[in-house]
Amino acid sequence: MRLHVTSVFVNDQEKALQFYTEVLGFKKEKDIPMGKFRWLTVKSKQQASDVELLLEPATHPAVEPYRSAPYNNKLLSYHTLKY
Repeated sequence: MRLHVTSVFVNDQEKALQFYTEVLGFKKEKDIPMGKFRWLTVKSKQQASDVELLLEPATHPAVEPYRSAPYNNKLLSYHTLKY
């Protein structure tokens, strides 16, 4: 099994793209307009990998319950975010 795309929820796609490309050194792979948002992916410049990170808008109502469920169900603690 191979992983090709994985989502990263972002509050602002343009700021996320800037961060991933200018700070972390990723390259923009796909940028396809999709109404109000974009299908926006980045890939590592340093690894020959097929894996793309999808910079997915976090504004959909289903995102917040999805993000908070592991913490609300005590699967993770907010302290783990520091490391």
